[in-house]
Amino acid sequence: MTTTLPTIGHFIGGRHITPSEGRASEVFNPAIGVATARVALADDAALEQAVGAAHAAFPAWAATSPLRRARIMFKYKELLEKNADRLARLITAEHGKVFTDAKGEVQRGIEVVEFACGIPQLLKGEITEQVANGIDAWTVRQPLGVCAGITPFNFPVMVPMWMFPMALACGNTFILKPSERDPSAALLLAELLQEAGLPDGVFNVLQGDKQAVDGLLRHPQVKAISFVGSTPIAEYIYATGSARGKRVQALGGAKNHMVVMPDADLEQTVDALMGAAYGSAGERCMAISVVVAVGGVADRLVEALAPRVRALKIAEGSDLAAEMGPVVTRQHKDKIVDYIGQGVAAGAKLVVDGRGFVLPGHEQGYFLGGSLFDQVTPEMTVYRDEIFGPVLCVVRVADLAAAIELVNAHEYGNGTAIFTRDGNTAREYGFRIEVGMVGINVPIPVPMAFHSFGGWKRSLFGDHHAHGPEAVRFYTRQKALTQRWPNSVAGGAEFAMPTLK
Repeated sequence: MTTTLPTIGHFIGGRHITPSEGRASEVFNPAIGVATARVALADDAALEQAVGAAHAAFPAWAATSPLRRARIMFKYKELLEKNADRLARLITAEHGKVFTDAKGEVQRGIEVVEFACGIPQLLKGEITEQVANGIDAWTVRQPLGVCAGITPFNFPVMVPMWMFPMALACGNTFILKPSERDPSAALLLAELLQEAGLPDGVFNVLQGDKQAVDGLLRHPQVKAISFVGSTPIAEYIYATGSARGKRVQALGGAKNHMVVMPDADLEQTVDALMGAAYGSAGERCMAISVVVAVGGVADRLVEALAPRVRALKIAEGSDLAAEMGPVVTRQHKDKIVDYIGQGVAAGAKLVVDGRGFVLPGHEQGYFLGGSLFDQVTPEMTVYRDEIFGPVLCVVRVADLAAAIELVNAHEYGNGTAIFTRDGNTAREYGFRIEVGMVGINVPIPVPMAFHSFGGWKRSLFGDHHAHGPEAVRFYTRQKALTQRWPNSVAGGAEFAMPTLK
């Protein structure tokens, strides 16, 4: 008996659009390795429909007062909180991360909406009275037009919400192109925006693959592109979009180091490493994938880590006791297994081997155990490349200077951390390290929503970081006005309390 899979479609102009034919790809549940749906892959006609809806909605939305936009964001925040479990379950079903981790992802997205609620304050310009005799001057920030976001599989809720709440609050319209691996959460985000009162066409979801991405990059009515993903694609997005005059923000890959000093609290450090390296099965751009053990701490650190890695509670995502779920696809699992083999062949010591893990009852799922390498050197592929899986590498160095030199020599500069009890050591590290986000005894230094997120070097292409104050600058352009009036005109008296009109 053949079962027909449901089709996940687009959300354009305020309504769901599910094509009855055309290109599609399968969506899998990673815990069981079975396709659960098909997702439509946009053709040129769907692209034109989405851009047309966003373009048509822009003038009225841009003219809407920041206060009214903020009120929609306040309502949206309320609806997101009420539906947090629904969103988390969609993430778990299509991405595979455990439910508690998915709930955390939703919360970090909601925090950006909270920041966007302050848009009337954030959009205030500057004014200078009497720059010359009878002349005043001021600046304003105005929206760009149709903006697009291209987001990765590993955070199907949080990363889109790094983008569109601020874009919308600033007065732009938006097209979200989510990953085709876990597309359902984007549709619920769209439905909740509509319920919050967002006008039709202001926010649209275009499902698709590279054809949709290239279409957004070349479309003349798309004014800005935000992207999060691997560095090769980020470079392509940035080069292609910039060449067509678009404003582009492209966040790329990472290889995040945690430097562990001999004076670090070992128990605290191991606890931090377990979550930072193996949470979400290592599928985080801010995951710690390299430990830089300074001086004589390495043996003690590896000895303490190994039994914790072996004891990881690995289960399907709805198990509330689970610490780690499956990786996203069978192909990605095979890629991680291959990297582990390369590390062994290169001479690294595989202290814990997670390749043989099988979850009973889920033999077809994309599960791996945690892996731990020691004696890793900078020439090895497992050190150089972003594996994006539950693999932690230990590199040994003699002192802090060598640790800083090692981290600064890497092509990526997304996040890093240092664990130490010494304030001067921490200060020196924070000052000299060439990385965009630094944690001091904090393993995953993701800034809160009212600061901005972004790396250095080949981890970021473009001038602006994500969310926070940088998002206001990215999603608007400044205009300077200078004026002089020859006469004052009386408008008559009004006796009612002034209100927004």
